[in-house]
Amino acid sequence: MRAEYHSHWSRTHRKVRDAWGTGPQKSGPHDILLIMPKPPRSKRNQARVLSSRVAYKGPVFHVTTDQVEEPGGIRARRDVVRHSGSIVVLAVDDRRAEPRILVERQYRHAAQSFMWELPAGRIEEGESELAAAKRELLEETGYTACLWKKILHFYVSPGFLDETMSIYLARGLQAGEAQPEEDEKIATRFFPLSVAKRMALNGRVRDAKTISGILWLAQTPRRTR
Repeated sequence: MRAEYHSHWSRTHRKVRDAWGTGPQKSGPHDILLIMPKPPRSKRNQARVLSSRVAYKGPVFHVTTDQVEEPGGIRARRDVVRHSGSIVVLAVDDRRAEPRILVERQYRHAAQSFMWELPAGRIEEGESELAAAKRELLEETGYTACLWKKILHFYVSPGFLDETMSIYLARGLQAGEAQPEEDEKIATRFFPLSVAKRMALNGRVRDAKTISGILWLAQTPRRTR
């Protein structure tokens, strides 16, 4: 029985030794080889949450204070703003030789200034991204669109915020009546693509999602949009 066990163990030891390239080694009856299973790749690339508590909860987002062990063994406190995600609408009138982009101008308290922005908004609970995009375009500008295409998806500021944004290209625009919320005062205007690109590059447009959408349109060939 002992000889049979030792023979099986030696064969297993050789297979593992060969796989790791450790070369020939003499094994004895009391050798112990521990093989630790590797965690799944998705888990090895994520932090292990040791504890989490809600530090703030508001109508639009909440904040959690997490104690985590990140890949590489780093333990840290991370305060994270939790958000349901947002959509952005790159509404384009392409009936002319040069496309025109529909842009909004509204006051942003956090930036302490008026901003040029693409229409955008939060995804409501149970709402799809596309449904949110159509709703926001109508509410903020009064326009509807016949053709929709998702073109970009990104994190807004992943250092402390889990919000993602998806930009939808909207074409075949039809004008209608805007339905803004009570605390929204929005002006809209179409800019030729060349003008919008210049505004994005010279600092007149300072909103990241808007810069992303404008530059995507500027560098994407018309036939592939």
